[in-house]
Amino acid sequence: MAHLDSDKTYDVAKSEDEWRGELTAAEYHVLRQAGTERPGSSSYETDPTVGVYACRACGAELFRSETKFDAHCGWPAFYSPLAGDSVEYVEDRSMFRTRTEVRCASCGSHLGHVFEGEGFDTPTDQRYCINGIALQLRPDDA
Repeated sequence: MAHLDSDKTYDVAKSEDEWRGELTAAEYHVLRQAGTERPGSSSYETDPTVGVYACRACGAELFRSETKFDAHCGWPAFYSPLAGDSVEYVEDRSMFRTRTEVRCASCGSHLGHVFEGEGFDTPTDQRYCINGIALQLRPDDA
């Protein structure tokens, strides 16, 4: 699998060797090589903890727990990012169809994909299907 586009400049910029040294092999595969974790492997999918979900690679705040919902899809699902500029969107033509990839706007790490029009009862009718391994939860009461 190809590395993410390295032509763009991000606030958090590191070499691939630096990322490999800071992330586990599984984290590196998802965050830096746009991989996908096994469905159902993240406890974040149904974790009721109130807080902020941040990028595991750089710590940038991405989603709030209040926008998380149980989509029964195997991955944590959110209906909106924390702020419009916390994530970036990239057209993804893999898997024999066009999808919208979601990346961390601070470091460019792959988070997952966003889907629209699936009929979920959410304010945005969007499902940000995010790899739990790409996130770190910061509880509000910590």
